[in-house]
Amino acid sequence: MRRHAGEVRRARRRQCGSATLPPDEIAAIREREAHAAAEVIGATLHWLGSDDLNITYDQALRERIIDTIRIAKPDLLITHSPNDYMEDHRAACRLVEDASMAATIPNIPTAQPPHPPILPIYQMDTVAGIGFQPEEYVDISDHFEAKRRMLACHESQTAWLAAHDQVEVVDMMTTAGRFRGFQAGVAYAEGFRLLREWGRIPTSRMLP
Repeated sequence: MRRHAGEVRRARRRQCGSATLPPDEIAAIREREAHAAAEVIGATLHWLGSDDLNITYDQALRERIIDTIRIAKPDLLITHSPNDYMEDHRAACRLVEDASMAATIPNIPTAQPPHPPILPIYQMDTVAGIGFQPEEYVDISDHFEAKRRMLACHESQTAWLAAHDQVEVVDMMTTAGRFRGFQAGVAYAEGFRLLREWGRIPTSRMLP
């Protein structure tokens, strides 16, 4: 699986996650933090530049996701669960599913050529694991510290959630990882569900 996410776009820069900074400033901070997190694991970040609390089934965003898939040429996709706690996440799930099919079709033209395979899609755990029963587990014990460092890079987001929701995000992630690890018989794990649709169901395990 290649390490890519999103496409660089800066047309709109509205972020809501700050009680003290204006939207454009927090947007720039969030982008820098995302790049810093990607650098921890040597990933390539493609920034789509969508607005907080405004991700909807938008044709322009759909085309950017199609292009991103065509650029990255992944082996599989990981997206949110359709019942996650906020609409941005739920809309992203729908957009990824649709765009991944569209990315294979030559007569849906974008700036990039088609990426032919219909990709398997794995839905990730919801926040706090609410309403989510994993079908597959990935042992992240050897990589947990890297995940913790990546999450810590998102300083503005962790500060916002601590102030707005009284949530310590790194602690919450640690607890969730330990719980899924307990279920799987390892120190730390992540849980996933395969989107079971025709053309997307692999005959062998694709997750690590």
